[in-house]
Amino acid sequence: MNSPSKRWGRGLLIASGLAIGILLIVVFVVNRQVPSRDAAAPAAPTVRVITAEPLPFVIEARGYGTVRPARRWDAIANVPGRVVERHEGLESGTLLAKGTPLLELDPSRSRLAKAKAQAELASLAAEQAQLEMEAENTQRLVALERERFDLAEQELARIERLVTTGAVSRSRLDEERRATLAQRQTVQSLENELRLIPSRRQRLDAEIDRTTTRLDQARQDLEDTRFVAPYDLRLGEVEAELHQYVNAGQRLFRADGIEAAEVVAQVPLDMLRRLLGTQTVRDADGETLDIAQRLDLSVIEAEAILVAGRGARWPARVVRIANGLDPITRTARVVVRVNEPYRHVAPLTHPALVRDMYVRVRLATRASATQMVVPASAVHQGEVYLVDSRQRLVRRPVTVAFEQHDLAVIAEGLESGETVIVDDLTPAINGMTIDPRRDDDLAKRLRRQSLGETP
Repeated sequence: MNSPSKRWGRGLLIASGLAIGILLIVVFVVNRQVPSRDAAAPAAPTVRVITAEPLPFVIEARGYGTVRPARRWDAIANVPGRVVERHEGLESGTLLAKGTPLLELDPSRSRLAKAKAQAELASLAAEQAQLEMEAENTQRLVALERERFDLAEQELARIERLVTTGAVSRSRLDEERRATLAQRQTVQSLENELRLIPSRRQRLDAEIDRTTTRLDQARQDLEDTRFVAPYDLRLGEVEAELHQYVNAGQRLFRADGIEAAEVVAQVPLDMLRRLLGTQTVRDADGETLDIAQRLDLSVIEAEAILVAGRGARWPARVVRIANGLDPITRTARVVVRVNEPYRHVAPLTHPALVRDMYVRVRLATRASATQMVVPASAVHQGEVYLVDSRQRLVRRPVTVAFEQHDLAVIAEGLESGETVIVDDLTPAINGMTIDPRRDDDLAKRLRRQSLGETP
C-alpha cells in the first residue's frame, strides 16, 4: 500500500503537466498568424492576337504519283534477221539525239524481195504494152475486114440480081454466100478479140497492183531493218546483241523520250472539287460530255516536287483529268506534264526527272473571292476565341469551310475587324480579362500563306 505522501506527489506531477500544456495552448493561440488577404486583382493572361480580315486566297490541291515519260518507244522487230549493226552506245541509260542510227538487221532478204517485185513489175509493164499494141492492131484489122465484108455483101447482092435474070448460075450464088459468111465470121472473131481486151487489161492492172503491193512491202521491210532514234531519247532495257538472230515480234530495246515527262497524281476528290469549283464551266458544244474538256485547265498552276530530294521541283501544267477513280484509294487522277525534265540538271541538288521517281504534285488557282482566313490552331473544337472592346474573352462558334496546310477558311461566325486570339488558353472562360498583344509578323505570314507563298 502506498503512503499518502506518494499519492500526493503523483497528483502534483499530473497537475503540473496539465498546467504546462494549457499554458502552451494559450501561448500558441495568442501568437497565431491570421492568413492575409491580397487585395490586388488576379493578373490577366497575355495572348497573341490578330485582326480578322478577308484575304485573297489561293486554293491548292495536292497529290502523289510516279513519273513516266510522255513518249515511250518499244523497238519491236517487224522482220526476222541477224543483227549486223549495233550502236556502240546502245546501253541502258545512254542519252542519244534524234536521228542517231541505233541498230540494223540483215537486209538481204528484203532486198531480194524488192528486186523480185521490181522484175515482176517490169514484166507486167511489157505485157501491158504488148496488150495495147494488140488492141491497136486488132482495131485496124477489124476496120479492114469490115470493108471487105461490105464489099462481099455488095457482090452477093449483085450475084442475086444476076441469078434472077439467068446470067449467073445458082452455084456461083452459093459460093458467094459462103464467102460472105466467112468474111462475117472473120469480122465477128476480131470484134470478140476486141471485147476481151478490157478484161485482159483489168487482169494486168490487178497483177500490177498486187506486185506493187509486194514491192511496197519489200521496201517497208527494208526500212524496218534499220532503227533510228525518232526523237531525243534515253535508252532503257536493251535485249539485242550484235550477230544475234531475232524473230519478228521480238523486242530489241526500250527508250524514253526526254522532251517531256508526265505524272499521274492521285488527288483527293474534295481537294479537286474545291479547286475546279473556282472555274466557270463552258457550255457544252456538240457532243462534248467530258467535264474536263469544258474547263480551262491552263489557269491551274502546277508543280512537281521530288519527295525524296532536297527541294528539287519542276514547273508543270495540267494536261488532262484521267477517266475514272483509282480503284484502291478512290482518288481522282490528274495528269500533269513537265517539259524539258533534263534541263538544269545538278546531280546532288536537282536531278533529272526520270521514270518511276516518286513526286508530290501541287495544283493551285486563285479563289474568285476573298476568304476569311485564320490559323488552324486558332480554332478550338469549332470555336474561336475573340477579344471584345473591354478586353474580355468571347468564345464564338464558327463554321470551317475547309483547312489548307495550317490555315482554316471560315465560312460563318467571324466578321471582319474582330480580334482573334491565336494562342491556346487554358482555361478559356467567357468574360475573363485578357491582355492582348498584336502579332504583326504572324499577320504578314498569314497573308503570304493565303497567297500560296512559302512561309
